[in-house]
Amino acid sequence: MPIKDGHVRTGAPRGQLSLAGPSPRVDPTRLAVRGDLAHVALAGRCFVPHYAEPMAHVVKSPGATLRASGKAGARDLATLHAGTVFEVLDIAGGWAWGQVGDDGLVGYLPMPSIEPS
Repeated sequence: MPIKDGHVRTGAPRGQLSLAGPSPRVDPTRLAVRGDLAHVALAGRCFVPHYAEPMAHVVKSPGATLRASGKAGARDLATLHAGTVFEVLDIAGGWAWGQVGDDGLVGYLPMPSIEPS
């Protein structure tokens, strides 16, 4: 039954931003996307409730360990050198979630190991 409210409906959206199926599966260590948040550059590729603009930080502690989750015992992904750029997308519980540079590994660093650039 058609809806009678005065609005013209032209059918389902089409193109890049249409919801035509599930978001593609991605490697969470290579693309900055989680179930609740993604890098703003992924808008239109991955559907999540929120997108964030990265905040550039630098690693200040030599040998800072990038981890798979924001927990001290989480799997190590990489050891970052002092001066490495880390693009922070979220901060919670003393951990920063983000990406190394513009297209590097994605993971978590303890907040004391980084500072705004």
